[in-house]
Amino acid sequence: MARVRGLETLEPAYDAWLELRRAYAASHARFQEERERLEQQGSFLVGAVRAASQERAASAEPAPAAEPALAPVDAPMRDFLRQAEEKLTRARETLAKDEAESEARYQAAFEEIRSTLRDRVRRYLAGSPPRLRLLLRKVGATRAILHLERVSGDAPVLLLYLFAGRIPSRHGFLFDDSTEDVSLSPAPFYPEEGVVPGEVRPEAPALVARVLAPGEVLPVKGFLPVFVPRPEGGEDFFRLLQRGPVMEVEVAEGPGFRGVLTREESERFAGHLLRLKLEGKLELEVEAG
Repeated sequence: MARVRGLETLEPAYDAWLELRRAYAASHARFQEERERLEQQGSFLVGAVRAASQERAASAEPAPAAEPALAPVDAPMRDFLRQAEEKLTRARETLAKDEAESEARYQAAFEEIRSTLRDRVRRYLAGSPPRLRLLLRKVGATRAILHLERVSGDAPVLLLYLFAGRIPSRHGFLFDDSTEDVSLSPAPFYPEEGVVPGEVRPEAPALVARVLAPGEVLPVKGFLPVFVPRPEGGEDFFRLLQRGPVMEVEVAEGPGFRGVLTREESERFAGHLLRLKLEGKLELEVEAG
């Protein structure tokens, strides 16, 4: 947190945020391991006491009345078990208290980082709007492919906030083409900030729903989301998918995305960026080829 407060740039704050997430995961694992250890210890003690009672009962001299003969033997075991359980209960309570305090500290640190990043992104957008260069490539008379030149530095973070009103969970999200399975293309989401591992590759409708879901952080990976209004009402969902030196504009269609746009779609997308330019929110250059 000292690094976050001391430096006004975005990338070091994101680095600190990533380190904090790793430390939080390690802390959570340690508490879970300690809970399991205490549970194992309690189960082991109960089993040991049961075994000892059975052994002592088996070795005791036969008596006419079973209960009186067993009572003196069981009483010390019950006392031992009670004392052990009381000790374990105190240990569990202490662990729960420590875990709650640790959770509160981590959540306060997470909130401070997110708030700091939001404030900086807003200032950067107001003071130095990102610059985009839109490239039109015609495909026949009525179709087109739109590319945007690759952006760098803090621009992806600023553009995500401009387009979706949220900050990304990682600074280098747009250029991350890593995949956990070489047989699969890179996932569009990181498994964090509410996204579980099984949800990192949703179809287009679920992807749009995730982008629209409430929250201040969006764990996107490899793309930028853009909502473009329709003249008759509603919106179309476009994504800027990072492809080497360019970002390719795709529109959601059914369960997937389409990269070849109609003339109307390409004009509306370009018009949306032009409106943002006229409002002073970004710098835009358009080139038709």
